[in-house]
Amino acid sequence: MGSNSALAAAAKPAAKPAVRRTTHRRVVEYTDPTKGDITTFDDPVVRQVAVDAIGHEKGSVVAVDPTTGRILAVVNQRMAFSSGFEPCSTIKPFVALAGLQEGVITRDTMIRVANRRYMDLTEAMAHSNNKYFEQVGSELGFDRLIKYHELFGLGQRVGYNIPEEQPGLLPSRPPVFGGAARMSSFGSGIRITPFQLASLVGTLANGGEQFYLQYPRTEEARENFQPRVRQQLDIAPLLPDLREGMLAAVMYGTARRSYDPDGEQDLGKTGTCNDEGVGGRLGWFASYADQAHPKIVIVVLLHGGSRIISGPHASQIAGRIYRDLYTRNYFANADTPHSDAEVAGISSGRASASR
Repeated sequence: MGSNSALAAAAKPAAKPAVRRTTHRRVVEYTDPTKGDITTFDDPVVRQVAVDAIGHEKGSVVAVDPTTGRILAVVNQRMAFSSGFEPCSTIKPFVALAGLQEGVITRDTMIRVANRRYMDLTEAMAHSNNKYFEQVGSELGFDRLIKYHELFGLGQRVGYNIPEEQPGLLPSRPPVFGGAARMSSFGSGIRITPFQLASLVGTLANGGEQFYLQYPRTEEARENFQPRVRQQLDIAPLLPDLREGMLAAVMYGTARRSYDPDGEQDLGKTGTCNDEGVGGRLGWFASYADQAHPKIVIVVLLHGGSRIISGPHASQIAGRIYRDLYTRNYFANADTPHSDAEVAGISSGRASASR
């Protein structure tokens, strides 16, 4: 019996050591994005809504009137006025515009993006498909890409009398890794500022008129403000094809977190990537509203090491801005100057606003 008991004990499998499971949490890096901002001449309503929307996240919001080029608000001015960041996938609408203009693609051109899977422009924009835009960029080639990026104002200052603005950067040769293809999917080698991106989106919104961005920061500048046209781009016939993709991104694609079925509908493009130049992750969302009579361009930029930093999350922040502006009748009264008393109304009422 003793030997049988010993055999049974030997045959019994040893207890497995306990396994400690690691839970990956989505961590937000908290900061004060308004620290150091000079806010005297920002539109108080737009600024307060933007500050509420971004909260304590490490990021910046730039809001611009696409019909005049007037900068309405800049949250985290230090980040916005920096030397620039990789545009990530926000470069794709402008690659598409070059492809449409050069006849490389039409809206209906089907490009193979995987085995037995093809996409047209609308779906590629909606889902920010890298393979699609890498193919378009490769067919355009480096020289044509640079030609169009320079035409749109990249690598140049797009503001008028804004001494803090930086010009960003366009590469002098194709990136070593990925070449023109990588430039067209992630914007590799390009440094873009939130102001340049706001200027570009404003040009798409208003039909091709690129205004100099102006940031009137004295009483005299505010009273004497006049729009200044930088250039008129002959792109109006191409814009419906592009806007369809930007709307699809919001309706069911990468920017769907900004969608508001009851409010003012925006059109936009997300961007997510690692920026080797500044380190960390970037999350972009560049957008405008409303569709028929555009009244505001909003660019959200997030930067940090957390996995939550992404284009979809940036679109969520922009969605909060649009919803809160809508509840304040901003789109009905966009031409009316806002007072500090209206800001108090926002502060007391935002708790009940839809999120």
